[in-house]
Amino acid sequence: MTTLQGPNQAPQDTEITSLVIFLHGYGADGNDLIGLAPFFQSHLPNTAFHAPDGPETCEMSPFGKQWFSLARCDPDFLRRNDATQNIAFEAMYEGACEAAIKIQTYIESLMDHYKLKAKDVALVGFSQGTMMALHLGVRHSEEFAAIVGFSGALVGANQLKSEKQSAPPIMLIHGDADEMIPITALNLAQSALQSIDIDPVILKRPNLAHSIDQEGATAAALFLKTALQA
Repeated sequence: MTTLQGPNQAPQDTEITSLVIFLHGYGADGNDLIGLAPFFQSHLPNTAFHAPDGPETCEMSPFGKQWFSLARCDPDFLRRNDATQNIAFEAMYEGACEAAIKIQTYIESLMDHYKLKAKDVALVGFSQGTMMALHLGVRHSEEFAAIVGFSGALVGANQLKSEKQSAPPIMLIHGDADEMIPITALNLAQSALQSIDIDPVILKRPNLAHSIDQEGATAAALFLKTALQA
C-alpha cells in the first residue's frame, strides 16, 4: 500500500493536543493547503497540521496529485452540470472507498505518533479533498472532532445510511460562483447528511469561485477551535 507523505507544521516546545489533516483538491498537493496552517494555528496553538499528498499522479496535471481518478468516473464533467451532479458523485464512490483506506492508515499513524484519539482530530478538505473528508468522516468507527469542507461534494450518498458509523460536527463552505463544482453540490450534500441525522453548518460565499476566501477561512478556524477545544 502507498504510504502517504506531505508537508506539516507543528508547534515547538508545547504540548500537542489536537491534529488537523488537510486534504487537497484534484491536481494539487499537500503544499496547496498547508499554507492555511499559520492562520489556523493562531486560533489553535496546540494543534499539529499535516497535509498529505494524494496517492496518485493527477491524470490531467502531471505536476499534481489526485485521491482518485475523475477521468475514469466522470469523463464528461457531469459534476459541472447542476442536473447531472448526483449521477457524477455517485459514480465516484468506488474511487473514494479505495483512497479512504490510505488516508485512514495515514491518520491512524499520526494519532499514534501524537498519542491522540479521534476526538482530537479534524479533517479539512478542499474540492476532491472535501469528498474524501466527508466520505471517511461519517464512516469512521470513532467520531472525529470535526469536518470542514470547502468547495466540494459528498459522494456515494446512496450508501450513507447503511455505512454511517459516526456523526461529527460538519461545516460546508462554498462559493456561489464556483464553476468547477457548482454550489448545487452543497445543497445535495446538505440533504444527504440531513437524511442520516447530521445537520451541517452551511456558509455560502457570494461571488466566490472555486477557492477559499478570508471569511471562509476565518469561519472554518473558529469552527475548528470550538470543536477541538470542547
